[in-house]
Amino acid sequence: MTAQAPTHTDSPHSAPPLSGLRVLDLATLFAGPLAATLLGDFGADVIKVEHPTRPDPSRGHGPSKDGVGLWWKLLGRNKRTITLDLSAPGGRDLLLRLAAETDVIIENFRPGTLERWGLGWDELSAANPRLVLARVTGFGQFGPYAHRPGFGTLAEAMSGFAAVTGEPDGPPTLPPFGLADSIAALATAYAVMTALHGRAATGRGQVVDLAIIEPILTVLGPQPLWYDQLGYVQPRTGNRSRNNAPRNTYRTADGSWLAVSTSAQSIAERVMLLVGRPELTGEPWFATGSGRAEHADVLDEAVGDWMARHTRDEAMAAFEKAEAAIAPVYDIRDVMADPQFRALDTVTEVPDPELGPLRMQNVLFRLSETPGAIRWAGRPHGADTGTVLAELGLCTSEISALREDGAL
Repeated sequence: MTAQAPTHTDSPHSAPPLSGLRVLDLATLFAGPLAATLLGDFGADVIKVEHPTRPDPSRGHGPSKDGVGLWWKLLGRNKRTITLDLSAPGGRDLLLRLAAETDVIIENFRPGTLERWGLGWDELSAANPRLVLARVTGFGQFGPYAHRPGFGTLAEAMSGFAAVTGEPDGPPTLPPFGLADSIAALATAYAVMTALHGRAATGRGQVVDLAIIEPILTVLGPQPLWYDQLGYVQPRTGNRSRNNAPRNTYRTADGSWLAVSTSAQSIAERVMLLVGRPELTGEPWFATGSGRAEHADVLDEAVGDWMARHTRDEAMAAFEKAEAAIAPVYDIRDVMADPQFRALDTVTEVPDPELGPLRMQNVLFRLSETPGAIRWAGRPHGADTGTVLAELGLCTSEISALREDGAL
């Protein structure tokens, strides 16, 4: 008997905004699957399609508990899980039948893979002209690198992110988490909704071609413009900024780290008054952010000396009283305990039949009338195969025969 997907929602409101939208998640490892998660969080019926013997590798990424991967519990939430071998004739036929009743397919195979299986855009759009196919790859569907294996790490390197990250005399630095993949996931979810809005006008779906190397370049700011117009190449500056100062992390008397930002001129002036260096605000160079950045050494010394004489709580209280911008440098223990995150329910509790109550990040934003919700955490491999195929009209004997053939 197929296990039923449990539900978890505290919402007393009407149906979530993406109710009625069906999404097939054919992707693996992060960018594509996370985009599908974001859609599922707001009510889309997301069906995760995995290979019968090679499930999404995220099930085995990172720490596990009782043999259950914890990353998957987050990435697989709000998804029903089925198994299909898309390279087998039976799996291909079932995918086309599912596509006929689906709004969005998200995939991240290397270009040409779906076509080789007879599941390219021509076949999918013939099955469903209203379908939106989101293709999420490292380098896009064309160009000299299109057929290379692509991961977020490569995008973090090639986009220029690593080149500007780290200390000036240190090596380029990669993030210790899936930054490029996560940015690509947000962009993919936005692209899908844009394509669906276009479908409302034209009646036809289309292909979304998203290269992971591109969204991260967008969030890096005006670097291409600076280089094009000025020949300027942004260097590594550690925690400092070339646009304003003081902007850094500073260690307090009790060994804590605090981050200070002075993007606004008025904040910079308040900070200097607070740390006992008001004379610096009268310097000609203090009047602009770039001028202050050129004198970051003297400003960092002023703030750093003051911080070293005060505890974290003392510094936080003084900055808040002065209406100057400051924040503690948290690790995950601090995040989980912080009263602001708790007030927002940023990390929420989700019941899970395998592991019991889980705490994970909540949905990405709050809607006042039709909020999203985490209905369940990541499901076991193939848990909903029978249910989903029964919804297609397959009987028990047909499903059993497909299993025997290796299509499921």
